[in-house]
Amino acid sequence: MAQFLARNLTIKNVLLAGILLMLAGDFMFALNDAMGKWLVASFSVGQVVLVRSIGAFLVLGPMIANQGAGKLFQVERPVLQVLRVAATTLDTGLFYTAVVYLPLADVMSFYMAGPIYVAALSHLLLGEKVGWRRWLAILVGFCGVLIILKPSSAAFSLSSAYALIGSIAFGFAIILGRRLRGTSDTTLVTWQTIGTLIVGGALAIGAWRTPSALDFGAMLLLGIVSCAAHLMITRALKLAPASTLAPLHYSLLLWAIVFGLVFFGDVPSPRILAGSAIVVLAGIFIFHRQKVVETVVPPENVPKGVN
Repeated sequence: MAQFLARNLTIKNVLLAGILLMLAGDFMFALNDAMGKWLVASFSVGQVVLVRSIGAFLVLGPMIANQGAGKLFQVERPVLQVLRVAATTLDTGLFYTAVVYLPLADVMSFYMAGPIYVAALSHLLLGEKVGWRRWLAILVGFCGVLIILKPSSAAFSLSSAYALIGSIAFGFAIILGRRLRGTSDTTLVTWQTIGTLIVGGALAIGAWRTPSALDFGAMLLLGIVSCAAHLMITRALKLAPASTLAPLHYSLLLWAIVFGLVFFGDVPSPRILAGSAIVVLAGIFIFHRQKVVETVVPPENVPKGVN
């Protein structure tokens, strides 16, 4: 009996760790989004992505040295690894391209559909059971997102294709990260960073603008912030089901409200507050259903030695 209770406690602690890491990663992504929007207003997408990728290696460098560079080439399921790199590169490039032409809120409205893609793909590709109640809660949460963002008419343009395709790529990247949880976080994030580095370098040809020391530092910081976010979310996906973690991306909206109020003096309107309440309530219900159905990933499913 004691062994059974200890095992259940361990499983719940693993799930809680995954949830907390996802929330922290989403906070970092919200910061990344705001910084990226500011930078692409003055510099090309390729240049921002290139320097951002270099900045990421300030975090990855010590991790690669600790792990051993040789392990970067010892990967499971190489085809899925390549697909994940392609998905994350597409997601990054198209997000920054979209915010050049569309308001950040419009682009975010597409990306907030990510949990719906992930829930469907988790059911089809990972075999994770998603009951009708959680499906309904995810849809209700998305309605709250739409209330918050209220996409403008500009969202219905050719530029919206960038955000739409990018958000779908984002969903696929989450699912592929879940399938590759036997690969170390360092290896996963290193290869996706190499992918964005190569694409960013190619796009920066002929579009390079010499940045000031402040701007260059901001681009490097963008890489550090985004790398930290990716590492947190990659680890979270090894500890909890993707369909459980995906709705937590709605917390990006709450951080957007905080950043707007603190840094730009934007006071949330009643519409924003009402939408946020819907999102939070939907998230609380999803947590409740998670506790009821006990759909968790046992700790033995996270391979030993994965770092």
